[in-house]
Amino acid sequence: MADHEETGVARPNGISGEITNPDPKRWLALAVILSAAFMDLLDVTIVNVAIPSIQSQMKAGYSAIQWITAGYALAFAVVLITGGRLGDIFGRKRLFMIGMTGFTIASALCGLAATPGMLIGARVFQGAMAALMVPQVMAIIHVTFPANERGKVMGMFGGIVGSAAVAGPIVGGLLVQWNLLGLHWRPIFLVNLPVGIFGLIVAFRVITESKAPHATKLDLPGAGLSVAGLFMLVFPLMQGRDLGWPLWGWLMMVAALPVLAAFVLYERRKGRRDASPLVELSLFRFRSFASGILTNLTFATTLGVFFLVWSLYMQLGLGWTPLHAGLTGIPFSIGVSAAAGMSVQFLVPKFGRKVVQFGVLLMGGGLVLYIEMAKHLDQGFTSIQMALPLLITGIGMGLVVAPIFDLILTDVPTRDAGSASGLLNTSQQLGQAFGIALTALVFFNMMGTNATKAVDDMLPAITHQLVAAGVPAPQADQVYASFKQCAVDRAKEKDPSGLPASCPNPAHPDPHQSPAVGQILASQGVKAGQQTMINGYERTLWFVAGGQFLVFLLMFFLPKNVRAKDPNGTSGDVEGAGSGAGEPVFAH
Repeated sequence: MADHEETGVARPNGISGEITNPDPKRWLALAVILSAAFMDLLDVTIVNVAIPSIQSQMKAGYSAIQWITAGYALAFAVVLITGGRLGDIFGRKRLFMIGMTGFTIASALCGLAATPGMLIGARVFQGAMAALMVPQVMAIIHVTFPANERGKVMGMFGGIVGSAAVAGPIVGGLLVQWNLLGLHWRPIFLVNLPVGIFGLIVAFRVITESKAPHATKLDLPGAGLSVAGLFMLVFPLMQGRDLGWPLWGWLMMVAALPVLAAFVLYERRKGRRDASPLVELSLFRFRSFASGILTNLTFATTLGVFFLVWSLYMQLGLGWTPLHAGLTGIPFSIGVSAAAGMSVQFLVPKFGRKVVQFGVLLMGGGLVLYIEMAKHLDQGFTSIQMALPLLITGIGMGLVVAPIFDLILTDVPTRDAGSASGLLNTSQQLGQAFGIALTALVFFNMMGTNATKAVDDMLPAITHQLVAAGVPAPQADQVYASFKQCAVDRAKEKDPSGLPASCPNPAHPDPHQSPAVGQILASQGVKAGQQTMINGYERTLWFVAGGQFLVFLLMFFLPKNVRAKDPNGTSGDVEGAGSGAGEPVFAH
């Protein structure tokens, strides 16, 4: 969003644009908008912890759990820039309240969803409403607080982000494990209702309306083209495994390229015609910004893969409860929060780009340590043992996520900082959606291969137990072969609760099989499923770690230091100068 003179806020003159008569209710207004920010961020982290429970309770397939998380991120991304522009045109308070109302309604729909399809639809609606609500947070702060108070406000905002990152997994684990009123995972969404309703009542009374009198027009055709192109790219990736990778899916992904090319051409023409494109393509003339968008997109993609698979690994692979999994993530969250604060205040002003490059290498190193420990400890991996690699990975991530926006925006003129920041936030959300979609290829699509390896490794133990139970060796080999076929076929199922034809039906046990053999096979079947998840997780982490190295290389195209600049962005390096332009809307 471009900078415009604001209405509804007292200013001394049109030149300085500074606030002379701050709203006496501004601190109450801040409490409301920060509660909305906390609610949004908490919702994102809570859902990751609850995914295995949702999958089990709703009998959801793997593609469905991808859509539950990616649908939110994708809707958030494609509506985000338009959401900010709507606030400029129709009023930030109005759009904030519309978004918060919609988010609260969507939370209720999520909590009441009866089928995976209903939950996915509600999550997409929730993401779109968040994209209307979230951009108004920074805009309201900007027009409500004078410059001398914004530093304190941004510090409070950073605290909210860090608190949500730590609290989300714990709150999610508690709500799922407590199983309030027999609702299982549903309270993770329903908990938003009292917060949303109370916030709306207070917001109506304390937030002052503001608009941009010369706001740019909406670009609905551009938004339509971007949604179509992105959907054509993401949908086949997430549905491909379940549908057997049909030809039409590959054709749809190929067809997405000309649709996205048409979007670029349309945006270029619209920019020349009326200067109100959805995406300001002129920003890509700055090499640091163009490479920064690619860097941010790649980094967010690796995170999208990691967070989804990590939750599945802890609960379905190691057999932990949601609360156990949530508590295990605390060292990671602490590492992110602590390093983020240090990187912005002390490290980047002195060392510049080297800090974020060291951060991605540290994150990759933490993941490699995690892989080696997981491989060595296998199903005996404990939360205490996991703390060190998670802390290292979290510190590395914290060194990147806080300062990277300032580095990417360094060469962008201040007058374009709003538009550039919106594009960066959009690329971040798109990256997470792409990452979740890619789990179909790097994780779920490899389940059969991982199951084969897991069962092969279990051969000596299974054979020994069968022989000890009185099964002759030749027959034990036959039993093992049937067991292996069942385990592999089950891993390939699109619905993990499904029963392949190669597996015996528990309701009709084999009358020729002794109960002891049945118990052995049932026990080993559970272990085979867990080991399949563990093997898949270890392989996927190599993909994520490799992604960090790619991000490290891309960062060489970023400026070496954050540079101070005049409104036209023409000054040179000033080592240690901070760039206040374009704070991230949120890091989901």
